[in-house]
Amino acid sequence: MQEETPLIRPTDEEARKLARTLLRGARYGALAVLDPETGFPLATRTLVGADLDGAPILLISHLATHTKALMADPRCSLLVGEPRKGDPLAWPRLTVTGVVRKVEKGSEEENVIRRRFLRRHPKSKLYASFEDFQFHRIELGDGFLNGGFGKSYNILRGDLLIHSSLTSDIAANELYYLSQVASLDPDLANLLANAYSHVKSYNWELAGIDACGMELSHGEHLVRIELEEAAQDLKGLIASYEKMLMEIREN
Repeated sequence: MQEETPLIRPTDEEARKLARTLLRGARYGALAVLDPETGFPLATRTLVGADLDGAPILLISHLATHTKALMADPRCSLLVGEPRKGDPLAWPRLTVTGVVRKVEKGSEEENVIRRRFLRRHPKSKLYASFEDFQFHRIELGDGFLNGGFGKSYNILRGDLLIHSSLTSDIAANELYYLSQVASLDPDLANLLANAYSHVKSYNWELAGIDACGMELSHGEHLVRIELEEAAQDLKGLIASYEKMLMEIREN
């Protein structure tokens, strides 16, 4: 008799890395809130950014229905994971729960978030400074990963966030860290993107960096490069990318 496959698999490091990559590399997602007038779930598509600790960032208007719902009840869930060709259910996706918090306008926290978000979404510069738009951060709960047919995992909040003493320094000096990593090879962005993305091009740019990876952008495409573990200092960060480049060149 064939043994029945468990619906939820034991969570391993491969599943954790996939979940982190999906969340931190998402350009957009489906945001679900609770409509205060009807009590029914309300889902909408929204742009997604990533804070330096991996928490999702939203730029939303106070006039939007989903924002009004969040002001009444800040609980939400966010679905990320972009399907490509073929059956969309065969591609991995992640759902996370959380509570939305407004990011204070003009604060240092907003300055860091704004820089990162606008590099990921350059077109949002057109409205990011409008009075009714404000950045919001999702304070994460746990998540649920569907890695494809028969590959379901529970993902803990602690497995989704970046834990590194380097985070606060990158917040103050992100462009410096980007320049230090970029100096490893003048073609760094293209080498990494063509090794880890399905989009083959030679116009990739560095869009953001944190203690556990970086984002590369090309037009409407974004690819997340996830390190095996979070770097705790600049030396460790550089060493991680040197190793990655060496492996790419050898192959």
